[in-house]
Amino acid sequence: MAELPSTARVVIIGGGAVGVSSLYHLAKSGWTDCVLLEKNELTSGSTWHAAGNVPTFSSSWSLMNMQRYSTELYRRLATEVDYPMNYHVTGSLRLAHSKERMQEFQRAKGMGRYQGMDIDVIGTDEIRRRYPFIETHDLKGALYDPSDGDIDPAQLTQALAKGARDMGAKIIRFCPVISVRRDKDEWVVSTEKGDIRCEKVVNAAGYRAAEVGKMFGRDVPMMVMSHQYILFDEIPELAAWSREAGQKLPLLRDVDTSYYLRQEKNGMNLGPYERNCRAHWATPDDQMPADFSFQLYPDDLERLEWYLDDAVRRVPILGTAGLSKIINGPIPYAPDGNPLIGPMPGVPNAFEACVFTFGIAQAGGAGKVLAEWVTRGETEWDMWSCDPRRFTSFASATDYAVAKGMEVYGHEYAIHFPRHAWPAARNRKLSPIHDRIAALGAQFNAYNGWERATWYAQPGDDTSEASTQTFARSGPWEKRIREECLAVRDAAGILDLPGFSRFNLDGPGAAAWLETQVTGTVPKVGRIGLCYFADDHGRIVSEMSVVRHSDDLMTLITAAVAQWHDFEWLKAHMPAGATFELIDRTEEYSTQILAGPNSRKILVEVCEADLAAPWLTHQETTIAGRWAKLVRVSFAGELGWEIHTKVADTATVFDALWAAGQKHGLKPFGMFALDALRLEKGYRAWKGDLSTDYTILQGGLGRFVKWDKADFRGKTALLNEKQQGTKKRFVTLVIDTPGECDAPYMSTLWHNGTIVGETTSGGWGHRVDKSIALGMLRTDLAVPGVTIEVEIFGERFSATVQEDKPLWDPENERLRS
Repeated sequence: MAELPSTARVVIIGGGAVGVSSLYHLAKSGWTDCVLLEKNELTSGSTWHAAGNVPTFSSSWSLMNMQRYSTELYRRLATEVDYPMNYHVTGSLRLAHSKERMQEFQRAKGMGRYQGMDIDVIGTDEIRRRYPFIETHDLKGALYDPSDGDIDPAQLTQALAKGARDMGAKIIRFCPVISVRRDKDEWVVSTEKGDIRCEKVVNAAGYRAAEVGKMFGRDVPMMVMSHQYILFDEIPELAAWSREAGQKLPLLRDVDTSYYLRQEKNGMNLGPYERNCRAHWATPDDQMPADFSFQLYPDDLERLEWYLDDAVRRVPILGTAGLSKIINGPIPYAPDGNPLIGPMPGVPNAFEACVFTFGIAQAGGAGKVLAEWVTRGETEWDMWSCDPRRFTSFASATDYAVAKGMEVYGHEYAIHFPRHAWPAARNRKLSPIHDRIAALGAQFNAYNGWERATWYAQPGDDTSEASTQTFARSGPWEKRIREECLAVRDAAGILDLPGFSRFNLDGPGAAAWLETQVTGTVPKVGRIGLCYFADDHGRIVSEMSVVRHSDDLMTLITAAVAQWHDFEWLKAHMPAGATFELIDRTEEYSTQILAGPNSRKILVEVCEADLAAPWLTHQETTIAGRWAKLVRVSFAGELGWEIHTKVADTATVFDALWAAGQKHGLKPFGMFALDALRLEKGYRAWKGDLSTDYTILQGGLGRFVKWDKADFRGKTALLNEKQQGTKKRFVTLVIDTPGECDAPYMSTLWHNGTIVGETTSGGWGHRVDKSIALGMLRTDLAVPGVTIEVEIFGERFSATVQEDKPLWDPENERLRS
């Protein structure tokens, strides 16, 4: 057994498939001085009892990328590291019972084809041809994925381990980690076999990740579910079919019923995700034992009976088989079901690669992504879907993590509809005027835990959760969103916007430093400006509004969900010994947006500010005796102001605005209306239109680049791209003859039968009465008037490239009025 070295460049804690894949990919990157520590034997956590399914399907572009990479790696891994593995590429069928499920499959097909995968949507005749034992009378069709299959988790882990060792990396088994500490800007990891000093540490501890996280002072947002699958004895008809066909059946997933059914040798393996699920180790009376290696929970078959009965009706030969064994083991869940891969929030040179619900399918891609984070500080694909910083402190509360984990597990295969709000563990962060806007009919969704109104229902409107189970534009909200948008256009609207992330940058040299971090210019004192942050490759990292109060005091305002991400980006690039400081003041303030041609008339009645001050200025005033900051900017694209107040004063200010606004047609509007309004102006949304998948120039943000600045982050890369020309470019598209659905994120763009780009967001613009899509298009086609096709849930719609100016108020006359 290998001895514990005294030093290493990176230490990985946890020896499951993900931890070992991380070690393997670090070694492939040339970082061979890395050590993995495992408290027991490799695979002893969740890996050893995992079913080993390897799907590529996902409704997330980044997760699909990661899983696709896994399948590609696993196909070549045995040869690459000279270690035999049982990897069966059988293909899979995902069954659809509804039109909406077929739409989801068509979207996944489009994304998969874009990524080079031969995914297809098939009818019932083709289902029966590929799976002769199935009943199809109540099905609409299925998604067929030829790359799906199953792999032996232990063999996969050992193959990755052999590959890592052969390149010089070390694995120390039976070496529990006791503690970690910082010493002289390094980590000291203490184990039962001694200490090891290193530059960087990775928490890959699986379902024990929260325990390891506490060693760093980090509360990992996670919980542990009990997941069972059932193994069945050999079925003679299946054995005969396999001998004749020379293959296994495709892996079957009845996603609307919520289980998978896989051929296991000549028997079956049934794995339900049951609604009546069970969390473990979540209460003071049910604590995680000191060691649960290679252990299982007691069988709990009663929870699975309904799913077993349904599976037997779907595949009747299953009913002839005897039950062989039940596997019931722990699987970790984050509050949204996605893993945690990336920088550990608030902890220097520490990373997470943990809380994997589908660890075997994602291990290969996760190792690649984690190695990129560690060795380069960035990833090839934008991986916000898995970034640990997407959750802030509220998500680590045990009751929140448990409730959301159980919700995700019980709806593991659920369709994610654009207007649907998941109900569990809500009302974590409430606006000071939450009750007031709820009384006005507000329907809510959570943004970084903050409850924001999405739309305002009127008496008689259907606000049931069932009403949101659609991709269609129409629904009880459609009429209301239109009314809200037109109120903003014709009179005035007010939007409650709690949770804006805001940081104060204060101290000598602050402005000079910020100039080196943004592509454009820091606004002058008394002004507000939109600033873009690029990485060293010129890719879009973030967009922040900079409110400059004095020479070296600025407030940086960014998206609610970007709070930890953007704060850490700024903090990480501040110089050592900086004479200025960065302070997170998000919790101290709230914001309301007042927009529309009558907004000035309303403000005149409640304050004595200079309301003739031009666009992109800011000033302090008092409203109803309370301090307020008026910022003349409007994401809604109309004359308007952001009104920033202390949290304690927000209700008083709102009441004054609301009372004054009634004779001026003031109406409340929500986030859905704001999204429609910003699309008409071509304003970008973070981690949709703005992500590291695109450069500043591809994003159409060249006007925010000050080329004659001495230097700024990403300048060299952007100059090179400017000289060589961009391969794709941001465009606004109008769907010529819209269907019932608008274009979702990552809808494929076609021209003459060739894929030429993708959408980054889409929706209906009620002021222009058009279906709009923002996207990235091959540069030679990004010309006004060019016709392309947008694939929306499998159907292609003609669309026209628009001028490089807003569809609504193209000269910004209304904004400046």
